[in-house]
Amino acid sequence: MSDEERPAASDRRPSDLTPPEPSASGVLGAALGEAARKAGFDPSTEASTGGVVWRAMGGFRGVLEAVLPGLVFIVVFTLTTDPDTREADLWLSLGLSVGVAAVFTLIRLVQRGPAGAAFGGLIATAVAAGLALWTGRGQDNFIPGLITNAAYGTAFLISALVGWSLIGLAAGFLMNEGVAWRRDRRKRRVYFWLAIAWAGLFFARLAVQLPLYFANEVAALGTLKLVMGLPLFAPLAAVTWLAVRTLYPRRPE
Repeated sequence: MSDEERPAASDRRPSDLTPPEPSASGVLGAALGEAARKAGFDPSTEASTGGVVWRAMGGFRGVLEAVLPGLVFIVVFTLTTDPDTREADLWLSLGLSVGVAAVFTLIRLVQRGPAGAAFGGLIATAVAAGLALWTGRGQDNFIPGLITNAAYGTAFLISALVGWSLIGLAAGFLMNEGVAWRRDRRKRRVYFWLAIAWAGLFFARLAVQLPLYFANEVAALGTLKLVMGLPLFAPLAAVTWLAVRTLYPRRPE
């Protein structure tokens, strides 16, 4: 069609000017990529691996917020456990744990931090504590964490098996290539194994913690939850960052 035969912009139908609807993979990739960027995982930036992982953990305060509520619960629960009846002061243990989370939330609000980040940890801690108080069993304080591990592990595993790795979707959005990485065999392979590794982490937590849950070993369950938390998250996050950066080498200016 010649230039004379093409309709002018003012003569085009509204449907010709409407941008295409975003695909499901694009929407999911954008959501995952934005979450990764907020967490500090942005392969397009110049940052050290240690700095990226430290930021992803929330820095010193983030580490304290992730560890202290659970640690307080374990310590108080253990100290108040009767060796004969194996019963502990559940109200005191959970109350102090929620109290620590509330203090961190208050600090964030005073410092005018994002409301979502401020209340996220407190709500999670309060829901878990409420469930344990409702059932009267200390191990039920860990049910939300077990469910989260099962959900994340399943999501990563399925995404890898169907060829739409969640890691690849997030990285594709961050690197402005959408889902073009699926046409690159090397990228597909790397993203597949990264998703498998993350699924393995979540399922490993379940494999270790579920038997302790059913055995009513509250102190051991809480301790291993902390041990298998940030200490395992940090090295896998570092490996993921390095692998993705290797796929997108920096070009000279």
